[in-house]
Amino acid sequence: MSGLFITFEGPEGGGKSTNLGVFARALSDGGCEPLITREPGGTPIAERIREVLLSHHDEPMESDAELLLVFAARAQHLNSLIRPALAQGRVVISDRFTDATYAYQGGGRGIDKDRISVLENWVQGVLRPDLTLVFDLPVELGMERARARSQLDRFEVEEMTFFEAVRRTYLERAAVSPERYRIIDASGSLNEVREAMQPVIAEVLERWHA
Repeated sequence: MSGLFITFEGPEGGGKSTNLGVFARALSDGGCEPLITREPGGTPIAERIREVLLSHHDEPMESDAELLLVFAARAQHLNSLIRPALAQGRVVISDRFTDATYAYQGGGRGIDKDRISVLENWVQGVLRPDLTLVFDLPVELGMERARARSQLDRFEVEEMTFFEAVRRTYLERAAVSPERYRIIDASGSLNEVREAMQPVIAEVLERWHA
C-alpha cells in the first residue's frame, strides 16, 4: 500500500503554514485524514536539529555544516515518520522538504546543486514528493509579512538578494517539472489564496479516492 506525499514550499511570508492547515482540513472534510509534519523537524531528534539551524549563534555557521544538518534531520524524519506513514497508505503533508534545500542552501547559499543531489539520493533513495505546492509572492511583500508576524530567525535576517535567489530557484524547479508542481499566487488575501488551492484540493481527493 502506497500513500501520497505532498509538500508545501515557498519563500518567506507566503503563508504556506497557515494555508497548509486549511488544505488539511479540506482533505479531512473530504474523507482523507492527512498526517501533517514539517522540515526541518518532524521528530524529537529532528526538532533538536531544527533549533540549531534556526537559532542565532555567536559562531557563524558554515554553509556545508548547514547543508549536512538539514539532511541529518531529513534522514531521521524520513525513516522515523514519513516512510512508515506512506507504507500505511497515509497522505503525508510536509511544511517544506528538499525543494527548500535547493532553494535556500543551493540558491541562497550558492552550494552547487549537484552536491545537494548527491545527498538527496543518499538520504531519500527514489522517494520524491508526489505533489508540491509553491506559494509564490514578491520578495519585498514576503519579507514585510515575515517581519510583522514574529521575531526573525537565522534565515529570515538574510539580505534581499538571498531571498531573490530562493524565489528564483523555486520557480526554476517548478518550470522544469510542471507535472509535480502547482504554483499558488500568495500575494493576495487569504480568501484569494484559498480559492486558488481549491483545484489542487480536488485533485488530491480524486487521487486519494481512485
